[in-house]
Amino acid sequence: MAVYQAPGVYVEEVEGGSRPIQGVATAVAAFVGFTEKAPEGNPDDPEGVRPTLVTNWSQFERNFGSFTEGAMLPLAVYGFFANGGGRAYIVKVPHRDADGNPRPVAAADLVGNEALRTGINGLAVAEDVTMVAVPDLISVAKGADGTVDLETWQAVQIALVNHCESQKDRMAILDAPPGMSPQQVLEWRTNAGYDSMFAALYYPHIRIANPLSKPTNDLPKTITVPPSGHLAGLWARTDGVGVWKAPANEVLRGALDLEYQMTTGEQEILNPVGINAIRAFGVRGIRVWGARTTSSDPLWRYLNVRRLFNYIEDSLIGGTQWVVFEPNDANLWARARRTVNSFLLGLWRAGAMVGATPDQGFYVKCDEETNPREAVDEGRVTIEIGVAAVKPAEFVVIRIGQWAGPGAE
Repeated sequence: MAVYQAPGVYVEEVEGGSRPIQGVATAVAAFVGFTEKAPEGNPDDPEGVRPTLVTNWSQFERNFGSFTEGAMLPLAVYGFFANGGGRAYIVKVPHRDADGNPRPVAAADLVGNEALRTGINGLAVAEDVTMVAVPDLISVAKGADGTVDLETWQAVQIALVNHCESQKDRMAILDAPPGMSPQQVLEWRTNAGYDSMFAALYYPHIRIANPLSKPTNDLPKTITVPPSGHLAGLWARTDGVGVWKAPANEVLRGALDLEYQMTTGEQEILNPVGINAIRAFGVRGIRVWGARTTSSDPLWRYLNVRRLFNYIEDSLIGGTQWVVFEPNDANLWARARRTVNSFLLGLWRAGAMVGATPDQGFYVKCDEETNPREAVDEGRVTIEIGVAAVKPAEFVVIRIGQWAGPGAE
């Protein structure tokens, strides 16, 4: 409290009743795999294996080179930016020695080490990442004879899911193994046993134009690639509407064809187990036709619901830091309640929650009931929040029947 000695008028600035909460970014991708070269200029990272942020394709080319044979990551990153992505972390996994000769890469190299900042686990330092993909899993799991080691495929994807589960703020974009029919991918999905609200699985792979094909070489004009990079860009594009919008029924830019043309009947056996389909719809183009997680919990069935909660939780963590070490009394509880309520009210108005009124969309509670004396004595402040998130209209039913017309009995 100020002490005044001389008569006069003094102005004291006081804090308002609540503070605004800034929403976090929702469309920050991360890709783990092979590149043509490594970024230079960091003596602490001479191999360039630590997560590096890029914001456009030109920046990626300057740091990591362009398209190169045997590497899926550049194709995935190009698809990411082509589909609307804006920010991505690149984690290079060395696959050539100093002389440029191929060197063996195992599943453990993709999984990496958190302490060394390598592979999937090295992304722990990139706190703003919201989605992770490993497009070069196919490069490691596929043998020279074209067969895919499903054990390697499963081991890397489980490590990816575990990473996202432990971080609790990002989603794993999983590619189904290549060359499978719907029945085969259903059997594989059942045996793999993925059950996570922090992962989404897509099938089938897509065909794109081969950027290395030239009139002067015999390389094929189109190639089949995992869709995860393109999907990450599509997620970023739909986030322009809002993270609560399901990233589905959108055209997958750059996809010329599909590895397998799926029918509605075939999708009916995949959708219930959380396999999101990519389908061709003639003049409507190739579209993502599913928006489910791999979770068996009906509360977390939909991808947009999980991502909305990730967004809310991360935004609240950053926006309520001012509460720490404040006097733990009713005044603090009221200020914290107003701050959180204001943030959620903005989301409700934007369409992230159901209900004709805010009370139907969410509630915020922070009072004597949530903060009893024993909790206050232990230094805890509890803010209880309930959110009724919007769900996608997955099944649209149109009821039609014959009508005899006005005046008919």
